[in-house]
Amino acid sequence: MADIDFRTGDVLEVSCPFTEARVADVSGGHVSIRWPWWQNDPDVEWIEWNGNVAIARGPGTPGWTNELFRTEPSAELLQVGAACRVGIPPTVVHVIEAQRFDPPLETGWLPRPNREIVVLRRGVSEDVNAVEQGNGLNPDDDIPLTIKLVFRPYAFLNLGDDVADRLGRAWHFDGPWDWRAYDEQGGTPAWPLTLLTGGDGSADAERYAQVSTATRTGSHQTETEQWRRAAHAEPPAR
Repeated sequence: MADIDFRTGDVLEVSCPFTEARVADVSGGHVSIRWPWWQNDPDVEWIEWNGNVAIARGPGTPGWTNELFRTEPSAELLQVGAACRVGIPPTVVHVIEAQRFDPPLETGWLPRPNREIVVLRRGVSEDVNAVEQGNGLNPDDDIPLTIKLVFRPYAFLNLGDDVADRLGRAWHFDGPWDWRAYDEQGGTPAWPLTLLTGGDGSADAERYAQVSTATRTGSHQTETEQWRRAAHAEPPAR
């Protein structure tokens, strides 16, 4: 289980130890693996999971850009019934969506996720017009994921914080790409920033000082440039 409260913009390193598995089916674009993790959910009647998970077979096949899992030997070489290992080599990704589910989501397998992050590989930028993009991960899954935070833009702010900028404009923070100016004039905040209220409606002296110190130098643009260097991608144009 990862004890990170994930949010959009987080740059992460994800890995999973390679685990013994077997090939259940092969198609032109995918190889279906008898999944070594998860169990059938007996209390969900409208989804019948067959115990297999399809992963992209190789470069040029649908889903390969999003695929995190790899096989040993390479999926391109696998045949039905073959033994293999499946896992995730250390891979840098960035979060484009973070969701919580209450009650936990019914998927057909256990454990039911109470949260999910959707991630893109390093070097892939988010397309806000895409119907579907990225790979969903349950950080609390039975899959033995290791997730490390590499970089978080605006790490000194909490979601829901209100701040005032150098020009006296008030802003609401819902993530590094989701700033809302209360004067509705758009743009981005001019540093330094002053914390007005915390996301939970309160803020203490330590947090006021933290925001002031963190934004004494730099700018929104320099924070964004650090993210570009970490993610090798462009922020979404919203």
